[in-house]
Amino acid sequence: MERPAWAPQGIDISVPSVSRMYDFYLGGSHNFEVDREAARKAMEFLPGLPKIMQANRAFMRRAVRHAVDAGIDQFLDIGSGIPTFGNVHEVAQAADPGAKVAYVDHDPVAVAHSQAVLEGNDRAVTAAADLRRPKDILAHPEITGLLDLNRPVALLLVAVLHFVEDADDPYAAVAELRDALAPGSLIVLTHASYEGIPLPKEEADGTVGVYRNIRNPLIMRSREEIGRFFDGYEMVEPGLVSMPEWRPDTPQAPGQEDPYAFSGFAGVGRKA
Repeated sequence: MERPAWAPQGIDISVPSVSRMYDFYLGGSHNFEVDREAARKAMEFLPGLPKIMQANRAFMRRAVRHAVDAGIDQFLDIGSGIPTFGNVHEVAQAADPGAKVAYVDHDPVAVAHSQAVLEGNDRAVTAAADLRRPKDILAHPEITGLLDLNRPVALLLVAVLHFVEDADDPYAAVAELRDALAPGSLIVLTHASYEGIPLPKEEADGTVGVYRNIRNPLIMRSREEIGRFFDGYEMVEPGLVSMPEWRPDTPQAPGQEDPYAFSGFAGVGRKA
């Protein structure tokens, strides 16, 4: 397999990547045939995956604009993935040119692309780090050099926690990040769940199996389990809801939105 010029040296381009599969779902071009093959296999069981990802991105953009409206000008996006149109820094800096954004991912492709996209932007950085090791994130020089953690920060954990297994204690990781943030900070979160998927659980399980086979288990949690990530935060209205239901830009008529868009949950919490 020929290595494209944009693919960092040292990565195995014969193994599917969650970040590159996500890029494929969104119509991006930074993915390999191995990623497309895995994504198409997942879509055999859950054909609405691209719609779910689009709803996820749309929620993220609305949540970022809400954070700016609330006076927050610092953003920490963990599990940020490969930059696509309408990324956090574009949305935040369009609303507030002084907004600062730190991206974090453990996928070298995502990090390399973020660095390329952010070249010349002195108010945005990217760092290679892992959500499962929050101390490394909080001490990373790129992040501490840009963000002032003594001031409110919007912490984005968008479509990432469902890739952290219970054995790695994602609740402890989120709590450690929360405790390091100043009062007034926000947590912006989306998470996959069987709830809301317009298919029987047995069919959706096929997609879960695809991710398990590429050694990136997809952990489907219940609404109650997802709600625990907001411990220590005050939920912002309308609370923990499906992605299209969180402060839509325009009201949707019943049946107008694709039913797959209502898969999983999204929410924003504020640290008192």
